[in-house]
Amino acid sequence: MDRMIVTWFGAGLMKPAPGTWGSAVAVALGVLIHWIGSFPLLALATIAVTALGFWSVGRYTRGMEDPDRSEIVIDEVAGQWLALCFPSYGFWHAGLESTNFPWPGYVAAFLFFRLFDIWKPWLVGRADREGGTMGVMLDDLWAGLFAGLATMVCAGIYHGLIM
Repeated sequence: MDRMIVTWFGAGLMKPAPGTWGSAVAVALGVLIHWIGSFPLLALATIAVTALGFWSVGRYTRGMEDPDRSEIVIDEVAGQWLALCFPSYGFWHAGLESTNFPWPGYVAAFLFFRLFDIWKPWLVGRADREGGTMGVMLDDLWAGLFAGLATMVCAGIYHGLIM
């Protein structure tokens, strides 16, 4: 059961680049969650998957020498959904119907998340070096936070200065 959860139902077993596959699956499911219940449901799902991630990663990696294994992608799901919460909130706050598909915000959140998750700047890298369950989960949550902020900065520039 833990393996199914940490690999996000097998997405983490896809090769090459299981983290990118996990993030892509997370975006698809995150868009569906937003479509069903807009920002509030996506925010609740993000909190739930984060808690589930801390619990299941801890159980799955207990006794492992290297707990940050490539097949573990629930951390990518949590971080990616955190990044998606930013444009989702923007759409919700603007009163857009949840069935609209303003794809640039989702694409930007995905690309920025992958950038920060791979590059691991500042707090992302510090969390990654921490190791253990905290390191596995926190680096992706920091990457998601930075990706969400970068997405909103880009949206602000586009909608405030360019349009």
